[in-house]
Amino acid sequence: MVHPSPDGDAGEQARDPQYPGGPPPPGLDVSVPHPARVWNYWLGGRDYFAADRAAGEEMGSQFPHVAEIARAERAFLVRAVRFLAGPARLRQFLDLGAGLPAGGNTHEIAQRIAPDSRVVYADNDPAVLLHADALLGNPTLASSPWGVVRYIDADVRDVAAVLARAADTLDFARPVALIMLGILGHIEDYGAARSITSQLADALPAGSYLAIADGVTTSEASRAAQQRYNKHASVPYQLRRPDELAGLFGGLDLIDPGVVPCPQWKPDGRDGDRGAGGAGGAGGEAAAYCGVARKP
Repeated sequence: MVHPSPDGDAGEQARDPQYPGGPPPPGLDVSVPHPARVWNYWLGGRDYFAADRAAGEEMGSQFPHVAEIARAERAFLVRAVRFLAGPARLRQFLDLGAGLPAGGNTHEIAQRIAPDSRVVYADNDPAVLLHADALLGNPTLASSPWGVVRYIDADVRDVAAVLARAADTLDFARPVALIMLGILGHIEDYGAARSITSQLADALPAGSYLAIADGVTTSEASRAAQQRYNKHASVPYQLRRPDELAGLFGGLDLIDPGVVPCPQWKPDGRDGDRGAGGAGGAGGEAAAYCGVARKP
């Protein structure tokens, strides 16, 4: 895998052009780019291969701000978890479609504030799950001694399975922070996406929170470009309108400032804000929008 240089950018340490950081884990085909690893590349993470980097750069030629959007979403995650573990005082987190760790992960932020936080990551992607055990065995990614971190194999479309497997670690009689970043765009039908978020929110007790970030657009040009990309993508992605993203919070109380471009959600100028830049979609281009809401 490619490893970043100390300043956080991906280092060019390649000795083998196909396997820049060494051979892949057994059973993992790295000749085909994978969405989770491409996303990891955009974030400046460690867990991608040459094919993923090439795909990330090609996507960047079609959407010049795509890496900036990915980093804006991750910066929002950092600030949202600081809020949830801090002022909101939550100690349980369910992060759906978490992908590969890339620094600023949910459990790292939450347990830095509250070491007893319990965090469940859910993903049904075989490549992600293959990496998970090794990644969480890394001392820099492992849980604090007082908390818990788990990966579960679950598809967000199967809400009952997600909740049943998460219940082995989380107590659903107590408030839970439900985090859904960059995942609902993979649900093609908007009605299905609304149904999934509603079912999940209904299963949580009062005082729980929902955090969402996803790609949106107000530009037909960027929507058409995304549709062209989706014809060849292994996992298509749907760009929605900002008002559609806001509609996913139905029945919940939005936290100020509401549903906004990621860099505008409670910016604090700390390290998690670096690189968030202009990912709000100036000029009507594709952007990352987000919001956090509380269940009354």
